[in-house]
Amino acid sequence: MNIMILVFIGGAIGAICRELLMISVPTMNDHFPLDIFIANIVASLLLGIVAGLLMRNKISQGMNAFLATGIMGGLSTFSSFVYGAVEIMKYPQFFLVAISYLVLSIVIGFVAIYIGYSVGNKQYS
Repeated sequence: MNIMILVFIGGAIGAICRELLMISVPTMNDHFPLDIFIANIVASLLLGIVAGLLMRNKISQGMNAFLATGIMGGLSTFSSFVYGAVEIMKYPQFFLVAISYLVLSIVIGFVAIYIGYSVGNKQYS
């Protein structure tokens, strides 16, 4: 089966799982986004399992595309974000690169969201 079709189907499954999670997890009084937190942690755990299976040649590239890029990507992109940093950290000489990647992604992500929110929230007359 074509890799793109596997990613497409997996992405749909992941997105549906995320939506089901978001409507089933109660909102907390302190506004902590528990639903997103759970999605991110579950996707991170599952992506780690899939990556381990792929390294040991227990799953195919197609199954990896379906599970990792598709399902986990549809459920949460946080897992891919963290996995990218872990991959960089495999090489001790690049530890600071990994930390820089994490910090810059978060800080610039906040700035981008703020700018995007400001643009999207601006009323045009």
